[in-house]
This record gives sequence, C-alpha cells and structure tokens, in this order.
Amino acid sequence: MAFSVWLAFLVAAFIISLSPGAGAVYAMSCGMRHGYRHALVGIAGMQLGLALQLLVVAVGLGALLATSTLAFNVVKWLGVAYLVWLGWQQFRAEPHAVALPGATSGSARKAFVQGFLVNASNPKATIFFLAVVPPFIDPARPLVAQYLAVLGTLAFTDLVVMSGYALLAARVLKLLREPHHIRWMNRAFGGLFMLAGGLLATFKRGA
Repeated sequence: MAFSVWLAFLVAAFIISLSPGAGAVYAMSCGMRHGYRHALVGIAGMQLGLALQLLVVAVGLGALLATSTLAFNVVKWLGVAYLVWLGWQQFRAEPHAVALPGATSGSARKAFVQGFLVNASNPKATIFFLAVVPPFIDPARPLVAQYLAVLGTLAFTDLVVMSGYALLAARVLKLLREPHHIRWMNRAFGGLFMLAGGLLATFKRGA
C-alpha cells in the first residue's frame, strides 16, 4: 500500500470510527458504569471483533454475506437480538453508583466478550468493509501485508475514537450520581442499544 493511499485510508478509518453506532454506545455505556480503564478492556474486545470482520472480508466470506440473503439474514438477526438483549439488560439495570474513572468494577472478561460481540455480530460492518477496503488494496502487492496495515490502521483509529467516547462518559456522566440520574442514564443507554438493534434490523443486503 503506497503512503498516499494509506493516508487516504487513515482519513476514511477515522470517519468510520466517528460514525455513531453500537460501538460508540457500548464504549460510553461501559465508561459510564465502570470507569475508563474498565472500558478499555471492552474496547480491546471490540478490536478483536473488528479483526474478525476484516478476516471475513479478506477470505471472501464477506462476498457470501453480500450475495446470500439467507446467510446475511441469519447473521443480521443474531446481531439484532444481541443488541436488543444488551439494551434490555442496561435498561433494567439497578441504579448503582457510577464508578470513578480508573475503577475496574465488574468482570473484565465479560466486558471483553461484550465488546467483541458488539462488533463481530454486525453484518452491516462486514458489508461496509467489503465496499470500503478493497479499493485501497493493490492486488499487485503482497496481500497479507496490506491487510495487516488496514487492520492496524482501523484498530488504531477505533481505539482512539472509542477511548474518547469512554473517557467522555467516565469524566462527564459520573457527575450525575443520584440514583434517579443513574436510572435514567441506564434507560437512555439501554434505549440506544435497542435503537441500534432496530436500525440494524432495517439494513438490507446491498443497501
């Protein structure tokens, strides 16, 4: 990948990461509830999900999701169900005090797995990568090195952006510490997760 091409992809990667979606909601929710450091564990899990999505595109499975209605719908509805379930869990969560930044309450393993599933169960991301990544790949150059560069760039930009979302939530939303404040924040984030699931449900193959 030529340097000029990589710079163009870097800009595209930041735009992709900044776009509001389930990942941003998860990063902010985790930062709000458990603090910035704990949120980083969930964000790391999101990067593993991102790597899986890119692997799917790289080996050609993304083309199957793009052309097979059945395969696409199976993955899509699994993703919808997971986001709605995650939203419901957040919506009905007890209004525990928000953790201070740096706190590590809760299960790190659970945060990692949840972050992974948020990205891995989204076929919209697969289709998006299938449309965005190939134009930046030069088939005349070694493919493995180029896909590693793409993965490194995507992971770097996503870590920066999602960390910013999580830090914002941990530093700002922690000021709302009354139980009724926390209850409404839980409901707001739960609603956003379910909204993300609803939006994913409307996404159609080839849209």
